[in-house]
Amino acid sequence: MSPRVVVVGPPGAGKTTVGELLAERLGVPFRDVDADIVELAGKSISDIFTDDGEPEFRRIECEAVANALVEHEGVLALGGGAVMAEATRKLLAEHTVVFLNVGMAEGVRRTGLSTARPLLAGVSPRATFKALLDERLPLYREVATVEVNTDKHEPAGIVDEILAALTEGK
Repeated sequence: MSPRVVVVGPPGAGKTTVGELLAERLGVPFRDVDADIVELAGKSISDIFTDDGEPEFRRIECEAVANALVEHEGVLALGGGAVMAEATRKLLAEHTVVFLNVGMAEGVRRTGLSTARPLLAGVSPRATFKALLDERLPLYREVATVEVNTDKHEPAGIVDEILAALTEGK
């Protein structure tokens, strides 16, 4: 088994929304690794960060991604920071990966600087989001088979663009 498509991108890019719609259009199941992490840990992602720290969260995330990549055959959405792990990037090299790119202003608007997103909470969430994008953008592009800008597009249009790119790539 192997996912038909793996979706990556920063917070606010639309990984879950677009991933669910893409799965529906492809007639395959959708799976979100963040939900797997919550199930594995038995607590919310915010609680994992608070109680156990980011290193433990990243360890659980690596395990959840590796499991999902062999167990799931539909559309798989990864958490925004999953690409930070070299082991995950190596595993993704064997898959079709769609990078949903979102600019800083739009990403901040979409996330609403949510406290449910532990890495965006803090003194300067905009600066944190910018630093996050600066650090992760090269990694998203490293693993991507397809890159789609989501800033001024509705989910259905983004899915149309993904499907067109995937068809061209065959």
